[in-house]
Amino acid sequence: MSNPTLLILAGDGIGPEVMNEVKRIITWYGDKRDMPFDISEDLVGGCAYDKHGTPLHDDTMAKAQEVDAVLLGAVGGPKYDDLDFSVKPERGLLRLRKEMDLFSNLRPAQCFDALADFSSLKRDIVAGLDIMIVRELTSGVYFGEPRGIHLEGNERVGINTQRYTESEIARVARSAFELARRRSNRVCSMEKANVMESGVLWRQVVTEIHEKEYADVELSHMYADNGAMQLVRNPKQFDVIVTDNLFGDLLSDAAAMLTGSLGMLPSASLGLPMANGRPKALYEPVHGSAPDITGQGKANPIACILSFAMALRYSFDAGAEADRLEAAVEQVLADGARTADLLGPEGGSPISTTQMGDAILAALDASL
Repeated sequence: MSNPTLLILAGDGIGPEVMNEVKRIITWYGDKRDMPFDISEDLVGGCAYDKHGTPLHDDTMAKAQEVDAVLLGAVGGPKYDDLDFSVKPERGLLRLRKEMDLFSNLRPAQCFDALADFSSLKRDIVAGLDIMIVRELTSGVYFGEPRGIHLEGNERVGINTQRYTESEIARVARSAFELARRRSNRVCSMEKANVMESGVLWRQVVTEIHEKEYADVELSHMYADNGAMQLVRNPKQFDVIVTDNLFGDLLSDAAAMLTGSLGMLPSASLGLPMANGRPKALYEPVHGSAPDITGQGKANPIACILSFAMALRYSFDAGAEADRLEAAVEQVLADGARTADLLGPEGGSPISTTQMGDAILAALDASL
């Protein structure tokens, strides 16, 4: 059998720095665990605009459609702030999501014990936290029509349309239920059925899918505003949360800060299975391109590394190896290794991006 294929799009800012550490770990899996990957690399975001005049070249888009998974670093930076909206770096990422039809965005919020004191909440609220937010990613208010800014009479009116079809809701609901079966078997669906017709349909369809196909999974419903409150009140009550594009954007960022640092958070965006049974997939850290620290060796590579762990689990059916990599990260943090973003009030001497990669590789060696 041929090796699984990965397309690496390191992107802008700290993207290439953190991705270098991921490439070292991919090499380790090939050398030490007999898991070789065929890797290709290309451009996305501002660097693609600099070379091609577009944030995502058509040839790169074609490559992304052919590989088993895409790993992305980060896009954007102040250099590109004045570009037309249609060619801003972020449009490259949005095109990948839309044309690959990556409708299910997985955003884990996991609090490593060594970092529990970094959260703005009390340790006993967040220690041991492990929840997954499943956000519908290719429909809803960000894509609905009509949209735009129009002149009505003597004033401007901004219009965005919240729109969902039954099938769009059903497929992301199935994604959430399948994930729950691999975790603690609980799903909480969040919407605003009390004030939005799209929320009424969302609740109806999720309930129907549950009753027909996933009755073994515990299902609850919650209004999204109450869900936001519960995330900071008692986040450990949740296992898998499924919600729409807009609410998922807001709720996943709120959940992210429960863990203490954006530099720790991976994500996966999944689509329908390809001919080989693997889902269309893109994996990326939640953090941005951090232009203020680019090239200084200060970036935390852990979110990008954990994104590769998600690829092992969800694209390559290698859950035990994903566990190995996550355990190596947890061990390194427990041993006190800290990049600059992980230093607490007591201070200390931070290690570099490469040194963090060194420590994780050493922990992986120790796991053999």
